[in-house]
Amino acid sequence: MEKTSSSVFDRLAPFIQEYIYRKGWSELREVQVEAARTLFETDHHLLLASGTASGKTEAAFFPALTELYNDPPTSIGILYIGPLKALINDQFERLEELLEDAHIKVTHWHGDAPQSKKTALVRDPSGVLQITPESLESMLMNKTNAIVKMFHDLRYIIIDEVHAFMGRDRGNQLICDINRIEKMAGVQPVRIGLSATLKDYENAAEWLRGGSDRAVDVNDLDIKRSLRLAVEHFSIPDAKNEVQTEQEAQAKASYNGFIYDSVHNKKCIIFTNSRDSAEEVIRDMRTIAAKRGDRDIFYVHHGSISSALREEAEFALREGPGPAVSAATLTLELGIDIGGMDRIVQIGAPYSCSSFVQRLGRSGRRGNPSEMIFVGAETFDDTAPLPAKIPWTLLRAIAVIELYLKEKWIEPVYNKKMPLGLLYHQTMSILKSHTSLDRDELAYEVLSLPPFNEIELEDYETFLDHLIYTGHIETMDEGDLIIGETGERIIRNYHFYAMFEDEEEYSVFAGTEELGSITEIPPAGYAMTLAGRSWRILEVDHKHKTIQVEEIKGFSDTLWTGGFGDIDPRILKKMKEVLEGNEEYPYLRPNAALRLKKARRLAHESGMLKSPVIAAGGDTMFIIPWIGSKQFRTLDRALKYMLRGDLKLRHLIPTEPYYFSVAGEVSPDTLLDAIKFTAKGEYDPFLLLGKDEAPLNGKNDEFAPDELLRKAFIKDGIDLDFKDI
Repeated sequence: MEKTSSSVFDRLAPFIQEYIYRKGWSELREVQVEAARTLFETDHHLLLASGTASGKTEAAFFPALTELYNDPPTSIGILYIGPLKALINDQFERLEELLEDAHIKVTHWHGDAPQSKKTALVRDPSGVLQITPESLESMLMNKTNAIVKMFHDLRYIIIDEVHAFMGRDRGNQLICDINRIEKMAGVQPVRIGLSATLKDYENAAEWLRGGSDRAVDVNDLDIKRSLRLAVEHFSIPDAKNEVQTEQEAQAKASYNGFIYDSVHNKKCIIFTNSRDSAEEVIRDMRTIAAKRGDRDIFYVHHGSISSALREEAEFALREGPGPAVSAATLTLELGIDIGGMDRIVQIGAPYSCSSFVQRLGRSGRRGNPSEMIFVGAETFDDTAPLPAKIPWTLLRAIAVIELYLKEKWIEPVYNKKMPLGLLYHQTMSILKSHTSLDRDELAYEVLSLPPFNEIELEDYETFLDHLIYTGHIETMDEGDLIIGETGERIIRNYHFYAMFEDEEEYSVFAGTEELGSITEIPPAGYAMTLAGRSWRILEVDHKHKTIQVEEIKGFSDTLWTGGFGDIDPRILKKMKEVLEGNEEYPYLRPNAALRLKKARRLAHESGMLKSPVIAAGGDTMFIIPWIGSKQFRTLDRALKYMLRGDLKLRHLIPTEPYYFSVAGEVSPDTLLDAIKFTAKGEYDPFLLLGKDEAPLNGKNDEFAPDELLRKAFIKDGIDLDFKDI
């Protein structure tokens, strides 16, 4: 080994050295050397921001486990927190192999983990605990008396895929729970955050530090890797007659055939932005395979597929001997170790650069180039209005690629200033864990948590008064607060532990095999798609929430909607630059390059790049503002509530975040002035709310009083300053 690598190697525990020998490693990677220096020589927190498969997990665990080996703790020594049960299971298997001869116990704790192992850990806490945020919340609420025993000698907290938590209620919940454990157990463990897609290091370090006064070291080793990128685009005619119907069928066949030829002889992930797209593409791939007489090597991997079928897909991708293809949403975007894929295919374009980088990193390991093909399909109609003729998804694909490759830009993180749903959640969780608290004690316990730094005590008093009035909290005769009858019903449900929305699901079975789950329940006889196959519903059992199906041939419907994500204004700005420029992008295949050329010509001829307002004949106009999703919704509200009467708009149809179709008596110049006025934000923001409107912005928001919901919406739901429109 090189001298620097060797000096770190010599400090590692013998069982880790033996593991490295068994793996045949000739040296430690740079990220592992630098992380060891921080963890061995300082008490700083550490943010490991390096590429997928760069060795981040080992970089965090090797020094931490060495300390546990040399100085065994008297409680759990390492708390590992992951965003997915599947990721925890994967890391559990890797750690079990590493710790085989170390006599350090590793326990995974989530809804599917064995209860006997959890009970044994509570009785005799030691080693490494791997857990999800939801299970950690449950532990704080239901095993409060065990927290000190379990964590009083906690040395390290490792948070995997920190980008999956930051800027989300779930991530702020996690920071709350970490602070509560540290306070209850009287410990100050070193926090280690792992991510492959971070660039906003200042905000990431601040999030990781939340509630702690320690420094955060950032280990940023941008792993240079050769890339192979391609973007292909298909225009699907909008069929209105028999000839166009035939053309449509041919275009769809070309589109599906291109995807099939790109993946069928490789190990490959097809990423989509929604579950229905994942289902559709695998259903279509299987149809082509059957027609060609090829082997079925296709899988589906998303949150509504049964764990058994997801594990089957993971095994085929990681260890199977031959080609294997799985369509997936973000469930394979995160850090489950499935090895390096031969190729990644992206259907359409991701909504963020962060997602692009994470998905790209799934291919090209072990010295091979990362390879990713974007495949877009656009329904095209020559008679459609101007904005509908612009290939928005193609532009987004180019913008995302250019922003990352040329500028290394990734979306900054935004944290809510008034996270009312989380405020309710932590109020109830803390009150449950203490049984009762007086009003001042509860306010201190909650408002001292980092996510609530900007919530004023007066607003929290209003919040508590509302919870008492609605029965979520009760006041005892002596003045202490306890969980009320309404609150008890909420917190007794296991759904309470999670800070993401979850719907009531029915499990789907083909005989005794569980296929997955659905939330939209169609009647018996309906043909539905699940796990990339077509099924007919035989029976719906509402009492046990189960559905029996049988496999059929032919077309069937997908049952999911959504799949939309917010787009940062920087991406929209880059999309406009792509459209108004003349740069040729070497990764565009001929169809995509030709489609961009036509779109550029149309954009220049129409004048849509010169002004956000374009006259469309009669009293109809289009607004193409080139602003992000949040800013678009702000403008939508301004036109709908604040300005509609003055502008005399007859109709307003938004296509977020790209354009509006409007009609009315207003002139283009007056409409443009109104847009610029809105962008400056120099008005009472409450004018953007409808009368008596109190928008909900996340789980548990419905439990907050309307006056605070309106205030939170102004702080977090809109953007009052986007002057560069």
